[in-house]
Amino acid sequence: QVQLVESGGGLVQTGGSLRLSCTASTRTSTPYAVAWFRQVTGKDREFFASIDSTGRSTYYVDSVKGRFTISKDHAKNTVYLQMTTLKPEGTGVYYCNAEPQYPITSDYRGGPYWGQGTRVTGSS
Repeated sequence: QVQLVESGGGLVQTGGSLRLSCTASTRTSTPYAVAWFRQVTGKDREFFASIDSTGRSTYYVDSVKGRFTISKDHAKNTVYLQMTTLKPEGTGVYYCNAEPQYPITSDYRGGPYWGQGTRVTGSS
């Protein structure tokens, strides 16, 4: 069982930057990868970035490559998502997700553990 808590959402101007956090708590010793998803109202959650359990490997879908950076602080059990050059379509609820397998395909639908989400609202 893994509990995830996202934070850092808010209002951000188009072209601006924002850093999201995903803090995990777990009683298991199983290593897990973390992925980030975005959900726009009325649509399915979309996967766009992941990091493996070691923090050494990362994956991004093409639409966020070069603009988003995912990283991990092992001491804090926290995964960060640094977003830059945000676009208007970046508005939505951002969720982190965890599972033992490291996801590296753009059609990934998520593992069993989800956070509650944090909302990012873009403004022009």
